[in-house]
Amino acid sequence: MGERFAQVDGLRIRYLEEGKGPEVLLLHGASLGSSADVWERNLGPLAGRGLRAIAFDQPGFGGSDDPADFSVAYRRRFILQFMDALKIQKANIVGHSQAGAMAVTLALEHPQRISKIIVLGSGSILPPLPDGAKQSGPREGEEGGSAEPTPEETRALLEHNLFNHSLITPEELDKRHRMSIGKNFAAFHKRGQAGQGGGGKESLPLWQRLEQVPAPMLFIYGRQDRGSAAQRAALLKEKYPNFKIHLLDRCQHLVQWDAAPEFEKLCGEFFSS
Repeated sequence: MGERFAQVDGLRIRYLEEGKGPEVLLLHGASLGSSADVWERNLGPLAGRGLRAIAFDQPGFGGSDDPADFSVAYRRRFILQFMDALKIQKANIVGHSQAGAMAVTLALEHPQRISKIIVLGSGSILPPLPDGAKQSGPREGEEGGSAEPTPEETRALLEHNLFNHSLITPEELDKRHRMSIGKNFAAFHKRGQAGQGGGGKESLPLWQRLEQVPAPMLFIYGRQDRGSAAQRAALLKEKYPNFKIHLLDRCQHLVQWDAAPEFEKLCGEFFSS
């Protein structure tokens, strides 16, 4: 696996890459401490399935520079700019958590650039529970506190997102904590203040427009994920019976950690079919 840097829209962007073949962009979520490193364990196996797997730190995350615009809309547009910098005309995308909605919206806006999409653990793309029942936990991108976290608090956030706590090795915890403090903590709060920045203006929520997406889609959720994800994924299947929706057991929000072999198998089969 190679750590590389690219200049994109005037920003120095860190990314990880492994393998050759059809390009797959792996987009991390927006919780505090997120970075391309959430895909580190998956890059090699995906490369072994004949894919060029690329994961980048979005602007304001990880080792990438901070943007002037911290909105979701900017980060969505930035995906295409990153693809242009790497001379990728059309790519497959895996969008985790908040990035799932980013990928789907991008496919609606620029269908000529997106081949296939895997939506991974994205609660914002699921129907709400009936009778106004509330989904538990913070919304995507809000997983973090008002003060810079201690290592213990970083561990607690990881435990909240993982079924298998043994995956939180000292090395993983140190990496996640380093990505959660300093400039990245400041960027986390700036994102909260920026909001959508031009997104969310459609009259219908995104889950009601999924049939309009021209790219083939696969949905993967952890059965034990927060926000009643399993129940809401079942509602999505009722509305769209032809959609490919997988619920993986013994998984919470970081499905690509909790169920790495199953996730990688589904990716390989979907993107090579």
